[in-house]
Amino acid sequence: MTDSTGPRSAAAVIEAPDSGPMVVVEDLHRSYGSGASAVHALRGVSFTVGRGELVALKGRSGSGKTTLLNLVGGLDTPDAGRITVDGTELSTLGEDGLLALRRDRVGFVFQSFGLIPILSAAENVGVPLRLRRAAPREREERVALLLALVGLGDHAAQRPGELSGGQQQRVAIARALANSPALLIADEPTGQLDAETGLAVMELLRAVVRSEGVTALVATHDPQLLGLADRVLELGDGNLVEHT
Repeated sequence: MTDSTGPRSAAAVIEAPDSGPMVVVEDLHRSYGSGASAVHALRGVSFTVGRGELVALKGRSGSGKTTLLNLVGGLDTPDAGRITVDGTELSTLGEDGLLALRRDRVGFVFQSFGLIPILSAAENVGVPLRLRRAAPREREERVALLLALVGLGDHAAQRPGELSGGQQQRVAIARALANSPALLIADEPTGQLDAETGLAVMELLRAVVRSEGVTALVATHDPQLLGLADRVLELGDGNLVEHT
């Protein structure tokens, strides 16, 4: 047996994944097109997001918000710079690794809800668990828990077309949480909702971050919703212009 003055084991010197920030973005650049017609979506953006934080991302249309979210979520690749999510640098992952990241560690909520019309609310929430081949009992229990969490326990059998816009977005949030992701990325999640419903959805996101221990990066342009965030990042013409 090695004494206390001997070399430490490999496990002892490897930093635990939960010991640092959830997201680290370093000098990120992304352009589309080339030459004089190139669009510079991001121009050297850097920031960190701590674990358990809800960070709002604001900026006018075309400021680079969606590009940034797609890069952090592994849906796109930067031209330059580094992104680390939950201790993993994304540039070290191949396609299979990025797929696993999106499936197991990152949840996505979009403005358009993205629900499957022919499936019930419960079936929509259960899709990620089916893809992971979770056992039926585990899947059913997780789906019931999440629908209750978002206040839709009594609507499990209803299809998206039978639900209001706010209810559909709540189903989408529950689906995004199905595989217990470490990071939740939401791109204008209240963009198709009226002000009152949008505020209720944002308050739900706030509550979910607290109850599920999730970190959230949320793009929104609504000043009322920005007030619920722990911090606000503002993008302008591909640059980080404000960091509060």
